[in-house]
Amino acid sequence: MALPDTAPLLVGLLLLFHAFGAWAIVEVTMEDKVEVMAGETAQITCMFTTDEGLGGTTIQWFYVLPNKERQRIYNKEPMHEAAEQNTLFTHRISLNVNGTAAVLAIRDVGVRDNLEFICVIKTLTPEEAEGRTQLQVFKSPTFPTIEAVETGISVNEEAPSKIGSCRVKNGYPKPNITWYRNNMPLRNTPPEVVVTSSTTIESSGLFSVQSELTMKVKKEHKDAVFYCEVIYFVPGATKMTESQHINITVYYLPTEVNIWVESPKGKIKEGDTLELRCDNNGNYPSSITTIKHQNSEYSVENKTMVRTNVKRLDGGVYECTFEETDNFDEISGSTKVSVNYLESAVITPKDSIAVMEGEELKASCNALSSLQTSTTWFKNEKLVSKGNTLSVKSATLETAGMYKCVVTVPEMEGMKTSSTLQVNVKGSPQILGPDVQEVETYETTVNLTCSATGFPAPTIMWTTSDGKNLNALQTETEDGAQSVVTFKITSNVKVFCNASNDFGSKVVEFNIKTILNTTLTTITSMPTISTTTRSTTTISSDTVVHTTPTATTTTSTNTITDDTVIYNTSTTNTTIPSTNITFINDTVTQNTSTNYVNDPVQTPTKSPNIKKESKGFVIAIIIIAIFLLAILGSVLYFLYKKGRICGRSGKQDFSKRKSSKDNIVVEMKSDNTEEAILLGVNGEKQQPNDQ
Repeated sequence: MALPDTAPLLVGLLLLFHAFGAWAIVEVTMEDKVEVMAGETAQITCMFTTDEGLGGTTIQWFYVLPNKERQRIYNKEPMHEAAEQNTLFTHRISLNVNGTAAVLAIRDVGVRDNLEFICVIKTLTPEEAEGRTQLQVFKSPTFPTIEAVETGISVNEEAPSKIGSCRVKNGYPKPNITWYRNNMPLRNTPPEVVVTSSTTIESSGLFSVQSELTMKVKKEHKDAVFYCEVIYFVPGATKMTESQHINITVYYLPTEVNIWVESPKGKIKEGDTLELRCDNNGNYPSSITTIKHQNSEYSVENKTMVRTNVKRLDGGVYECTFEETDNFDEISGSTKVSVNYLESAVITPKDSIAVMEGEELKASCNALSSLQTSTTWFKNEKLVSKGNTLSVKSATLETAGMYKCVVTVPEMEGMKTSSTLQVNVKGSPQILGPDVQEVETYETTVNLTCSATGFPAPTIMWTTSDGKNLNALQTETEDGAQSVVTFKITSNVKVFCNASNDFGSKVVEFNIKTILNTTLTTITSMPTISTTTRSTTTISSDTVVHTTPTATTTTSTNTITDDTVIYNTSTTNTTIPSTNITFINDTVTQNTSTNYVNDPVQTPTKSPNIKKESKGFVIAIIIIAIFLLAILGSVLYFLYKKGRICGRSGKQDFSKRKSSKDNIVVEMKSDNTEEAILLGVNGEKQQPNDQ
């Protein structure tokens, strides 16, 4: 091996240098400190120089014990190097030499490695040099936690009260805690502010610090924000972190008490629900709040007092009192409450008034109120007057009726009262409707109603034109009376309604006309004639227009008044102009145009308004009359054709003598003269000899 061969040479050289007094020069340079975070790898550099070269250099590393003694942890000789056994760093260190730099690496450093390390450089000569570096290890603490006192603090406390505590753990070096109030640092200035801190060294060598703040609180501290700030160190810097912010509850006595109306907003009226609220600028917990009004005391819940359906007597001064139960100190405040009212409306005269027709009507309406009022008068829901006084210069029957006085308070919605007055106007009765009333009916029983106004309420009597008194039901109305009479009728009759009182009477005539219900049924078998038939039946109100084909060449007109049927028959072998016949006053008018072949007689139909009545003997007479008319018509037609009537010859062409007045209108009057007038279709009157 080379070592045994070179060892004597080195020793010899050493003796030679010593003999000649030639000593080597060694210099070591190191940093004063090396900073590193706990858990990382620390590197301590030892820079050295020597004029002997590196071949015979020995490098040794030591750390300083607490008793100032040295403990070697690493040794490097020219031919050998190793870490010392059974030290704190045996398995965590290594040495790296690069030229004149020897770097000691310490892995996974901890706070216990916060030591002074020594690097020693030796040469073959007795000369040696060393350098020292302080290893500083840092550990960031946990986030600070802060706790505020749970109970409130009274401003009356004489000694400082605890505000809260702040704690930070596991930091290295030891962190510092500073308290702040509203972003301003608090210094330890007893007895106003007292800050107490305690430090705990954990088994790991880390520091935990707790700080407690106590101070004398004041009212202005009720909204203050407190927190703590932690300052700790890291390699090459200083850091800071804040805790959460806290508030404290400060109890203080009030200096002012206020009471006000919470509801309703605005003015108060009778019947409202009154809500009073009482509050103060203190928050002392042990206190009693009461509200007094006219020697009555009311409890307060949640600083509120409620009174329902208030009256005017509930107005006045309300006083709210705050009493502190520790020292029984009192403070109070008050407010005035006004309850507005509106009494019931009073009309003068009361209930009703009667005036003569033509006299002046006067009435007044008033309602006592705490506010300005407005009065209006209504009749039948219509405004008739404004103001407290109702005045009518000249009363008429139309003035009578029920009047309503309404009193309101314009500045308060819903504040209203009213009263009524019955006005009666003394005078002769008046009957609603015209003096003469026409009544037409198909019925055999009629109901007549007569309504009369007047005061006193009139008495209504019913009589007929023949002097008969009728029994009727009379009822009083708001402005008079009403009577209804029911009776049977057999013919036209006049009925009189007589309304009378102490001031006169009034009569109304009902002219009742009966309308006969007519039923006409005719069945006739006629000879066969080759013609064309046009039959038209028109029914309108009391008119029956009927078309019936027969077998004669003449026109026969029968007029019967009242219960009368007019039946016309016209037949020819040629086209005969149609005849229009009109009912006048319960008369049946028939239009006939006949061109047919053995067409049976149509049965007349009647208006839906005509009541059907079956009278056998009338029908039989009508059938016989029609049959006789048919025979007479046939005979006359035969004689006419033979030329034995009017000097006519049967050979004359009847069809060429077509009248220019084709349509005949028969107008029948219903009076006893039974006068008949024939009119042409152009409205020209015909003399009897022109027929």
